[in-house]
Amino acid sequence: MIRTWLKCACGDGVPKRSLIVALVVGSILNLINQGDRLLASEALDLTKIIITYCVPYFVATYGAVSFCLRHLEADT
Repeated sequence: MIRTWLKCACGDGVPKRSLIVALVVGSILNLINQGDRLLASEALDLTKIIITYCVPYFVATYGAVSFCLRHLEADT
């Protein structure tokens, strides 16, 4: 099961698409969450920045893997 999950997560362009989603959504969320600090030239919270980019990456990957696994189950 883990091998199949990893195959779905790392194949068929999933990492690239998830990275694009993370960059777009993460940037928007970081502007929303820390835009005031950015405009005021204050220090940004690096932990929040990292997490804000990781969450959309993992959500997009999870969605792609779920679709892939469902598609594989339908074929069997």
